[in-house]
Amino acid sequence: MQRELIVTLGTLGATHVRFLYGFPFAFVLLAGVLVFTGMPLPRPGFVFWPWVFAGTVTQILATALMLAAMGERSFVVAIAYLKTEPVQVAVFGLLVLGDALTLPMIVAIVVATAGVIIMSLKPRGGAKADALPTLLGLGSGAMFALSAVTYRGGILSLEGSSFVMAPTFTLVVGLAMTASLLSLYLALRKPAVLIATLRAWRPSVFAGLMGALASECWFLAFALATAASVRTLGLVEVLFAQAISSFVFKQPTSRREAVGIVLVVIGVALLIWAK
Repeated sequence: MQRELIVTLGTLGATHVRFLYGFPFAFVLLAGVLVFTGMPLPRPGFVFWPWVFAGTVTQILATALMLAAMGERSFVVAIAYLKTEPVQVAVFGLLVLGDALTLPMIVAIVVATAGVIIMSLKPRGGAKADALPTLLGLGSGAMFALSAVTYRGGILSLEGSSFVMAPTFTLVVGLAMTASLLSLYLALRKPAVLIATLRAWRPSVFAGLMGALASECWFLAFALATAASVRTLGLVEVLFAQAISSFVFKQPTSRREAVGIVLVVIGVALLIWAK
């Protein structure tokens, strides 16, 4: 839905839709948790806010880069670039947290990276033409990886809250921050885009609903398991993306792209085994 909105709203406008129209649905989810569980709202400490703010900024960048990549290449290939994210989470763990990489993890990184390279190269030496979408896709995966880690940090900082209340509350705060920051930026720099986003509310509402439900499921999972394992399981999105690309967008996948996608799938599967 967001990809289709790029045509009328542009990359920033389509990015804004997920957060602006997703926030009301996330708020309803939080209200439902309050009503059906009787749990009180969490009382976040100071450390909660930097975590969520970092997650907000990186998610905005990740979504914008993702949509830009989708505009450059087919939907399924753009999604495959993003699926290098679990591998990047493992790398960030080594660089930031000092988590050691085992030999199976290194093999997984090499295999997945090989898949990305194969997808990015065109036959007959046309590699340069695909450099931009490759960088956009990989950059988006990196930002999503950082966003997952920082949002999980915010969820875990809400000590004493259940695995349902903590992620749902964090999602509402995160969407409120994201929608506010993007609305302010668009109002100051591109008011026409903000107005167009508000006018396109009919198709945007469904995109917002799907975005809110997807984020709620991601956040619930982050409360239960590491970001790397959760985002690795999200690899099934490649299969759904393949179906959507073929049946909705009518975009065929070449043999070379299919080989690259398979290698990315194998690489992330190896990462699961290595864990």
